[in-house]
Amino acid sequence: MGAWGWFAMSLTALVVWGLIVVAAVLVVRAFQREGASRGAAPAPPAGPTAPAAGAETLLAQRYARGEIDDEEYARRLSVLRGRAAESGPR
Repeated sequence: MGAWGWFAMSLTALVVWGLIVVAAVLVVRAFQREGASRGAAPAPPAGPTAPAAGAETLLAQRYARGEIDDEEYARRLSVLRGRAAESGPR
């Protein structure tokens, strides 16, 4: 077998393994999508507390990343919870 034979054999092996990997990824994605559509993912809490809880989580994440300081965090948290801001007008 010449050099072209080895090249063709190597290329064929790579293509076959690539197809196997792609098929495995597609199967995993299909099962994940099917599980999510059946309601496997937890539903967000219902009622008026759901948006506030999400906003408080986002605010806490911004504070943790250092995007806002202590005073701004406390002010915005008090606004979210329905209390008047302690540090003057906005």
